[in-house]
Amino acid sequence: MWGWARIRTATNFTDTHPLIIDTQARAEGIQSAAHQRIRAATDLLETFSCLTFEHADLKDISHITNALYLLVQDGCDLLEAAQPSKPQI
Repeated sequence: MWGWARIRTATNFTDTHPLIIDTQARAEGIQSAAHQRIRAATDLLETFSCLTFEHADLKDISHITNALYLLVQDGCDLLEAAQPSKPQI
């Protein structure tokens, strides 16, 4: 069906795997996408380190951790996809 190699991201929570990474894309492009996600997570963490959570609702903390998980996990999946293939033994 696909004319290119692909891997699923770990953050897909359905059987249809709507998010995939084109492993044939240039490594620089994949790394750039990874950097973008990890930088967004880092910026969000930096912002929250300056705030207090005195009035935060538990659902807010859950939303924040879920967003951070998605950003960091997708970034890690992208970095893994950008690595040169290891020979099969």
